[in-house]
Amino acid sequence: MPKLTTELRALHDIARVSGLDQRRFGPEAYWTILEPILDGSTTLACERVGESAEGRPLQMVSFGKGEVGVLAWSQMHGDESTATMALADTISFLAQHPEHVLVRALCRHLSLHFVPMLNPDGAARFQRHNAAGVDVNRDARRLATPEGRALKSVHDRIRPAFGFNLHDQSPRFRVGDSGRMAAIALLAPAYSDKPEVSERQRTAMRVCGVVRRAIEPLVGGHVTRYDDAFNPRAFGDLMGTWGASTILIESGGWPDDPDKQHLRMVNFVGILSALGSIADGSYEQADLALYDGLPPNGRMVSDLLLAGGTLIAPGVSPMVADVLIEYDDPLTRSGPTIVEVGDLADREAHETVAADGLFVVAGEGHRAPDGSARIGPGAPADLVVARDPAGKVVVRRIGPG
Repeated sequence: MPKLTTELRALHDIARVSGLDQRRFGPEAYWTILEPILDGSTTLACERVGESAEGRPLQMVSFGKGEVGVLAWSQMHGDESTATMALADTISFLAQHPEHVLVRALCRHLSLHFVPMLNPDGAARFQRHNAAGVDVNRDARRLATPEGRALKSVHDRIRPAFGFNLHDQSPRFRVGDSGRMAAIALLAPAYSDKPEVSERQRTAMRVCGVVRRAIEPLVGGHVTRYDDAFNPRAFGDLMGTWGASTILIESGGWPDDPDKQHLRMVNFVGILSALGSIADGSYEQADLALYDGLPPNGRMVSDLLLAGGTLIAPGVSPMVADVLIEYDDPLTRSGPTIVEVGDLADREAHETVAADGLFVVAGEGHRAPDGSARIGPGAPADLVVARDPAGKVVVRRIGPG
């Protein structure tokens, strides 16, 4: 493992903020956790830069006196909190280790600005959109939302040379053509719909290469490149149009990490590696092959396939049928919904249950008021895989209870 990766991983154990052990937390709880860290620091400043649609404060934490401006924002989608946790750890590191060689370099050369929770109304509900139902990351052109206007105002004041657009992506993505889960996706976004690569975008590619080199030992073989299609409504794309070399980091999934604590640490390592390379200029020597060689985000696979069982459902005759299921939250396996029923031998899922010789018994939730079956696509799953058609000897339960 590279020396810097090892050092930053160890530093995360020290800097890691307690109280954020689950990825669902409210905005008030987040800032209450950060308050003593900010109050105890003479080098960090926190300011209110706007308010959300429901009047919650939008806060920015700043550090450093350098000439190179950096703006990082997270949780503009309220249910994407991995980097929000990592930024809390980064703020903790900067506050508690002012004499560390990396902290001193960042302070001397960079002017850092973090907006850790751009969509607090969405975070309070753990939903993608803001309180008005708008995707803030599709509001960069119109600026109709107060959250979008606040971020644009911060950008116009700071005029950052670098932007870090921090998100979570679906854990259903795979690495290229492989069956491996994509843990982290990186992107230097296109700044227009023209095919040529600008020097600004090439700079972002080099920084992405630095991030890849730092995190790959932690998530080896699970780093991808995000889709690079230009979106004229998205902040990551338009930040480049406005002048910043923008780095997108998307946190996907990791085995047995439902609250994304491992990927929280990986974000910490990746972000600080990138900032360090910007501070000392070493990103300029990063080989573009590190970026160009990233496999793309590949196909998405469903969550659960019940294969080969005999389906017993209210109001219909028993039949051999596969059942494909996706969860509202695939990391915690909550909110299962049926995607398809039938011959699904060619479909792929993260988990396949071989139900040959078993029964897939639908509960009363699959009976419509008139007694007919309500078992098809879009129906919430209330199923048991059982050894008998009455569902008494349960092998696996999916849904309520």
